[in-house]
Amino acid sequence: MTTHEVPKTLMVEGFRARRSFGFGGLSRNATIFAAVILVADGLIATQAPLSLLVTLPVTGAVFGLAAAKRHGMSALNYYWAKIAWKRAAKFDATSYRRLLLPHPYALDLPGVGASSTLIKAHDPTSGRPVGVVHDRATGYMSITTLLAPGGSLMAPTGAVQSSLRTWSSVLDAMSTDEQIKGASVTIQITPGAGEALGDDVASRKDPNAPQLAKKIIDELVRTTPHATASVAPWMSVTVDPNASANAPADLAEQVAEALRVVDSLDLSGTGTDIERRATDVDLRRIVRAAYDPDVFNARDAEFADLSWSECGPQAADDGWEEYAHDGGVSISWVLREMPKRPLPYSVLLPLLAPGRYQRRITLSYRVLDPYEGEAVLEREISNAQDRARATAEVKGRAKYSQKADLQRAEKAAAQVAGGVQVVDWTLMVTATARRAADLPAARQELARAVKATRGIRMRSAFGAQAAVFAAGLPIGYSPLVKD
Repeated sequence: MTTHEVPKTLMVEGFRARRSFGFGGLSRNATIFAAVILVADGLIATQAPLSLLVTLPVTGAVFGLAAAKRHGMSALNYYWAKIAWKRAAKFDATSYRRLLLPHPYALDLPGVGASSTLIKAHDPTSGRPVGVVHDRATGYMSITTLLAPGGSLMAPTGAVQSSLRTWSSVLDAMSTDEQIKGASVTIQITPGAGEALGDDVASRKDPNAPQLAKKIIDELVRTTPHATASVAPWMSVTVDPNASANAPADLAEQVAEALRVVDSLDLSGTGTDIERRATDVDLRRIVRAAYDPDVFNARDAEFADLSWSECGPQAADDGWEEYAHDGGVSISWVLREMPKRPLPYSVLLPLLAPGRYQRRITLSYRVLDPYEGEAVLEREISNAQDRARATAEVKGRAKYSQKADLQRAEKAAAQVAGGVQVVDWTLMVTATARRAADLPAARQELARAVKATRGIRMRSAFGAQAAVFAAGLPIGYSPLVKD
């Protein structure tokens, strides 16, 4: 058995979660809320002392839940979300059924995609049509680029380093452009493309090739149909066209401004090749096939006449830990915690490996502008110092983990002072099974893939399955983009 050792120059670090300062493990807001509640309990007790027999135990239980952790989040937030979800389910707010309405009336996409609409535009740079998703609520526009990534596992170390530096330059460009609100990179792996592989090999086989070569190729096609997969990567960039010095006068100028901003991002040298801008038909295919995987390999003509609302599900049920839709049932997980140690650049490879079920991996980014990034890190350093000081006053010394966290915050601030950008980011994974009976196997496969990353910790998107499912699609929604 051989192992692949990643050079130190290809290790990535600098991950850190934001942490506010509070009392007893509470956040700052929770600490303020606790102080207000205790003052209220005291005021009530001055008039009715016996009320403390009720208010103090209840207040203590709430504080205990706020300080406790469940699945990496506050136990109070977890149970509050579950109560809210059960209440919504009671009134059928978690179920969606699309209605057939006469022309010209139409429904929108469900949930977080309700404010989006699809625009077919003409890209003057390439001379081809391009699909632009317009968020009618915020005015933001999202443009998707179809990618063709090249493998880097066998590439020289220098080439991988160059790709990482180039991607860092792309993030730098996002931070200095106030019109770019966020971006996401998604890779969708759909298994079961063995028949397509056989057809492709048969069409490209040279009849004059040596017999030995033909036999080897035929044997490979015969023995590996279930290990193949269709890989579809894309990058979506969300732009505010109205943030320019000269605001566009109408919708056509807004689309042109959004295309100009996205064209300014140069992805060459990042380890991927740009296939083309996604057309309106491409976007319809991606969205429709996500809700109904059976149409994944359908012809373009079948999507050309679909309205944007018809690309969504005919029916869907948003569960606490699953999302049932037209062609199957999906589970979505979100990032819980990144390891504090350096990670190899190939850490996501287990998640990108083909499995039995369709999987969609999304990295969502929001690059902070230099002033905001500096302010965030200064605040984080102050919070880390306060936590260490408070612990030292109670126990005589600060925890080693608190000292290490302060060192990481100070190191990040030093890097920002040297020109590095601060990035808010998250990781989301969605796995889709065709039948509800396959859901336990899909959940087990996803759990094994996450565990194989050896460091990344994820959890189910409790009560937000439909939203996280949609966040991996090019519909203009990102949980990190602020209005």
